[in-house]
Amino acid sequence: MLTLSQVRSSRNVLFWSLHAGGWLAYGLTLYFGFLFYNQRPGITQVIAIAAAAGFVLSVPMRYIYRGIWGRGERWAIPVVLVTSYVTALALRIVINIAYQHFVEPKDHFNSLFDFFCGALISTYLLLCWSALYFGIKYYESKQQQQEAVLKAVTLAQEAQLKMLRYQLNPHFLFNTLNAISTLILDNQNRTANHAVMRLSEFLRYTLDQDPMKRVTLRQEIEALDLYLGTERLRFGERLRLEYAIEGAALDGLVPSLLLQPLLENALKYAVSPREQGGRVRIEGRARGAMLEISVVDDGPGMSDDSRSGARRGGVGLRNARERLAVLYGDSYRFAVLNSHPGVRVDMALPFETASREEVAPRTAEPRYPRPVHVPQSVSA
Repeated sequence: MLTLSQVRSSRNVLFWSLHAGGWLAYGLTLYFGFLFYNQRPGITQVIAIAAAAGFVLSVPMRYIYRGIWGRGERWAIPVVLVTSYVTALALRIVINIAYQHFVEPKDHFNSLFDFFCGALISTYLLLCWSALYFGIKYYESKQQQQEAVLKAVTLAQEAQLKMLRYQLNPHFLFNTLNAISTLILDNQNRTANHAVMRLSEFLRYTLDQDPMKRVTLRQEIEALDLYLGTERLRFGERLRLEYAIEGAALDGLVPSLLLQPLLENALKYAVSPREQGGRVRIEGRARGAMLEISVVDDGPGMSDDSRSGARRGGVGLRNARERLAVLYGDSYRFAVLNSHPGVRVDMALPFETASREEVAPRTAEPRYPRPVHVPQSVSA
């Protein structure tokens, strides 16, 4: 991003380049005009002096116009007219002196009226200079306003994404600590101790992970391994997890920790309340320009009168939907449906891949065996 001094420097370079180029073009136009129609000895020197004088005498106009910028047309129009005419008078004096010296020593104006009227020609030229100056300045101002608006929108979007990401930690922490408390009350202290260790691994990952970074679906599955290390201690064989992820989909980018709250939601409603436990299936596939991801469970599903209730509007589902909306606008799909049995959460987001340098680093190798292995391609 350019600093203030760099912005000022670039503006100065732009001004002086256009200023010099404009007066050079003015001099060349006069030269070729006289060359074809009225070539007289000494006229070339007069043209060179006229262009140089215009270059020097019009510089103060820049600083005068800076002073009236933003004061409205009531101030700008009179100042521009007076400034242009006064500068034109000065330019006309220089041109007349040069003309008398190099071309026609005996040439004189018949009256002051002729002199002041002759300055009107140069006034039109300087009004064009003024219009070009204000036009460029207005364009720059609009560009700066647009950049400021875009920057404000980007900062607001980043703040919202960070808020949504950090919302997951206390929500997950609350549920997990409740589970550990239950293990302690049941005198399963060894299991509770293991759960605390698994919890610390997962929380370290969430704190180290930049909430603004996206990860590949492969990395997201690896992060789920850390989370499942805690959940498997709670559910054991009651939790049955399946993957059906195409190889190409594993390289697609997703918001970090997108799947964890959806998996947590499935465990809460499909596995935890049932003695026999339940099955959760994670699907991933690349379909054209979209990456489709589904989390499916075989729980009791949603009744018709509960579609807008806790399950559909829970923290995890709402958080995932809002994060996708902030990141992708209208370019995503998110649906929660009954799958008979159970509930199916379907997501579709733009399929994008990136080099290693553009995504978050992979999760650290856990200090315990991975509960799930994700092959390159798993068929349904």
